[in-house]
Amino acid sequence: MLQRPAAGSIAGLSPTPEQLGRRARRAWLLFAGVALAIIAAALYGAGLYGRAVEVDALAAQGRTDANLKVALLRAVLENPRALPLLLSEDQQVHDALAARSAAAIDVLNRKLEGLVSGTKASVLYVTGTNGLAVASSNWREPTSFVGNDYGFRAYFSRAMQTGTAEYFALGNVSKRPGLYISRRVGSASAPLGVVVVKMEFDQLEADWHEANRPAYVSDEHGVVLITSVPSWRFMTTAPLAGATLAEIRDSQQFGDAPLVPLPIVRPETLSADVSIVHAITPGGSDGEYLRLSTPVASTPWRLDYLVPAEAPIAAAQREMRLLALGVIGPLIGLAAYLLWRRQSAQMRIAAEQATRAELERRVVERTEDLSRARDRLQAEITDHRSTEAKLQVVQQELVQANRLAILGQVAAGVAHEINQPVATIRAYADNARVFLGRKQTAPAEENLGAIAALTERIGTITEELKTFARKGRTAAEPVELRGVIEGAVVLLRSRFAGRLDALEITLPPPPLKVMGNRVRLEQVLINLFQNALEALNGRDGARVEVSVEERDGVVLSVSDNGPGIPPAILKSLFTPFNTSKEKGLGLGLVISKDIVADYGGRIEVASGAEGTRFTIHLAKAA
Repeated sequence: MLQRPAAGSIAGLSPTPEQLGRRARRAWLLFAGVALAIIAAALYGAGLYGRAVEVDALAAQGRTDANLKVALLRAVLENPRALPLLLSEDQQVHDALAARSAAAIDVLNRKLEGLVSGTKASVLYVTGTNGLAVASSNWREPTSFVGNDYGFRAYFSRAMQTGTAEYFALGNVSKRPGLYISRRVGSASAPLGVVVVKMEFDQLEADWHEANRPAYVSDEHGVVLITSVPSWRFMTTAPLAGATLAEIRDSQQFGDAPLVPLPIVRPETLSADVSIVHAITPGGSDGEYLRLSTPVASTPWRLDYLVPAEAPIAAAQREMRLLALGVIGPLIGLAAYLLWRRQSAQMRIAAEQATRAELERRVVERTEDLSRARDRLQAEITDHRSTEAKLQVVQQELVQANRLAILGQVAAGVAHEINQPVATIRAYADNARVFLGRKQTAPAEENLGAIAALTERIGTITEELKTFARKGRTAAEPVELRGVIEGAVVLLRSRFAGRLDALEITLPPPPLKVMGNRVRLEQVLINLFQNALEALNGRDGARVEVSVEERDGVVLSVSDNGPGIPPAILKSLFTPFNTSKEKGLGLGLVISKDIVADYGGRIEVASGAEGTRFTIHLAKAA
């Protein structure tokens, strides 16, 4: 008969087209995953790089602009600073403050008026030692400072104390902010008054505003003094402490300004003087800015300059990402082409080998099909006959095994479970006969009552056996464990008279109850007590300890100091008909285990040369 070529002779040389197709799909899925991961990583890295480069560029340009603004601010400050110094040494100022004559004051008013028109100062005025303005450059205007009391102003008190002071505040008459530069006239021991020049920064703020980039100058407390955004004036770079805020309020330095923080949030510090912030500019637009901070020399001020960064950074990131795609895209395309070319070559080779194998298979296919059909028919006939014979044998064996099991369980179970109450009844009957012979009716009646109770118990056992026969189980109910233990001892008293002294029972408190049935639980304890007492028969110092604990339910332990259970018996202790007793049936522990299991418990045993311990775990009644 022709034989089909072995599949391994071809498959071992090269994979089949189907296998190559599955491998190709997995390879392309893996390639796509790797490519996407590389593209995502490249785009992410390019975005970070583009952001960093653009931030550096913006920071460099911003530093230049900020330094120019600081230089312009210093230039604006330098001219007015010289005026108080010159006027404090001017003879006309000394004369006016010393003589306080109308003529001298008039000359001084006109001089101050002429000086203001030739400088960038807002107003010039001279006060006496009491803080009252004696002369002012605006003496002709309705808002003239002449006669006003400026003794409460810090620039006046500091100039009187130290000789000179600079103080930015809101004018209490003009209500316009400006920098007050003051200088004491005369010596510290004999002061004549104070010369004050006020300068405003309207033109400077207008020049900054045209750049359309927010800039602001804040003092040592973080209060914004000069700004290109008018609504930001007298706001703060950070919340003011309570003491600082109260001090500023008391000095009336900024009038009724709310002194609330600027609308600048989420700062991301890049360096000591550079950070990225989100600012809300007038109009409610929220944007990302690069904030550059630089100190203003010769002042306690600091200039913060905000450079719009959101659009430039986004553009730089797009450019870098497009550049990354321009580099990575061709490389991924080349890798894809090489992978496709390799897979195409493998598929072509596999297709040629598959064609050859198909031709060889068709040569023997028809003859092989006929032989296979004949063999299959013969095998099916043989299997059918064999299966039918085995089914008949198994059926007969199951019927016989079932009959023997039922017979053994009923006969042995009834004999084992009723034997104890019957023995006790006989003992009570013998005792009653003795008591009657002695004319002691009370004990005899007591024994007859016990006999009646035991017969009732036998009836209960037989009723339970009928329940078992119906495949039913006695429902669990709360049972007082103390009564179960005492009942078991009563049933054993007649059989083990004189040996019950070995029982050392620690009874549980009466309220302790477990889930089960009293009769069936007594069966369990009778089996365990009986086994323990029989194991101790004839031994000196025999002792059986019975104790109860509450832990994860109720645990009842029965321990003896007998010789222990032989290892061969212990290994299959709960197997039916497994016993070491000469007349034992080997059913007591099996039945006990089944009873405990019926009520959700379990029995554990530990045995050695020092004795044996049976531990019963029962469910505690609620």
